[in-house]
Amino acid sequence: MALRVVGAGLGRTGTNSLMTALEMILPGECHHMYKVFVKDEAANWRDIAADRNMALLDQVMTDYVASVDWPSSAFWEHLANANPDALILLSVRESGEKWFKSASDTIFQGIDKAEGVWKEMVDTLFATTFTRDFLDKEKAIAAYEAHNANVRAKADPARLLEWQATDGWEPICERLGLPVPSEPFPHTNSTEDFLKMRRGD
Repeated sequence: MALRVVGAGLGRTGTNSLMTALEMILPGECHHMYKVFVKDEAANWRDIAADRNMALLDQVMTDYVASVDWPSSAFWEHLANANPDALILLSVRESGEKWFKSASDTIFQGIDKAEGVWKEMVDTLFATTFTRDFLDKEKAIAAYEAHNANVRAKADPARLLEWQATDGWEPICERLGLPVPSEPFPHTNSTEDFLKMRRGD
């Protein structure tokens, strides 16, 4: 199954909302870290990151019509080349500072406590595609900004859409040639939502 959207944005840039939104307008599933959990893909992504195993990456992505979030966004360039008609969607925050605060308040706490194959996946992914020092504010923001700059430099401008959660449906639907849904754009997995889920509220 060909990807219609290749997400190049890192986690905590509205990617859970994007997953929900894309599954509302496209005929299939959107890959996201959430799917790594529910489909038990951690070992595959560890091996993809460790060996640059693009054949395994293509195999994992076979059943999806779109991708957003880590870990797939770390391999956006391969996925974009493998799906030349796909929109490259770079989701970003207003600033690196705001991105780091959101990430450090949520996913970085869980990542730092990961165990077993999940720790292996995260350690390998961050060491090879981001930074090992993700809890260091300056190094994490530098890695975030370097990732975004790399996407802007390498992606075909005709295929690239840079997007923030406040942009909503319109730019995505316009680029995909799809009507704007009557439903409001879904805004999910805020920091408060994430922490409530962690606490079991």
